[in-house]
Amino acid sequence: MSVHVVLIDALNLIRRIYAVQERPFLLNNELADNTKKQVLFNTQQACSQALQKIIDLQQPTHALAIFDSIKPCWRYAIYPDYKKGRKKMPEHLADKLIDIQDAFMEQNVDSLISEEDEADDLIATLAIKVALRGQKVTIISTDKCFLSLLNQNIEVYDYFNRRYLDHHYVKEKFDVKADQLLDLWTLTGDSTNKIPGVAGIGQVTASTLLNQYGSLNALLVANDLKSSINEKLKQHTEQIELSKKLLQLKQDIPLGFNLKDIRLIDTTHN
Repeated sequence: MSVHVVLIDALNLIRRIYAVQERPFLLNNELADNTKKQVLFNTQQACSQALQKIIDLQQPTHALAIFDSIKPCWRYAIYPDYKKGRKKMPEHLADKLIDIQDAFMEQNVDSLISEEDEADDLIATLAIKVALRGQKVTIISTDKCFLSLLNQNIEVYDYFNRRYLDHHYVKEKFDVKADQLLDLWTLTGDSTNKIPGVAGIGQVTASTLLNQYGSLNALLVANDLKSSINEKLKQHTEQIELSKKLLQLKQDIPLGFNLKDIRLIDTTHN
């Protein structure tokens, strides 16, 4: 039997669905107390419907919803400004997550919540482990970080725009190959997560350099760079090292379970 594992970036899915459900009820950018229950109920229903649509479309043999750890992940320890200024999840939605997880479980999809890692790192670890066995993985997320994992066994699906974020998408949007994305973002920074890059090097310059030299490592040892580029790289040596570390997804987290533990139960034959 061929294996197809679907890994759902749960908070990416839930928070976007919540934002849609919340919008009609917002007054002065606030949600009235008497409407919170309705919005949360609508969110849970919509999340369950989204999960069913994902399963119907992907027809996976295995599926798992992955959540971030409750406490700050390791990235904050080495860079306190990580994700600085990002809007926090509303407390009433955070309190609802366990009910959404229970609803997912009723659809035979379990949830994985890390103790200290981000969902991104858990998803990357799982995806790589499965792909190395020659089995298919589909990551459900709009987060661009997963695009660096794309290969013949790993694909990324944007549920909200109903499209696969494939190699063609990467080339069109970033003008580099998927395996060059980490180097690209190390040079340009990642504004979404407040990770700085090399000042004065934007995406066009970064992609041009990577297409010419192949990788950041090759770029750093090149002896034919324009003096202005060479100077910027030298001035930001420590920043480059830190940014790459922050952007790199962990792929070696001990998981403590097997694929059989997340196999979907086919209720149609019960």
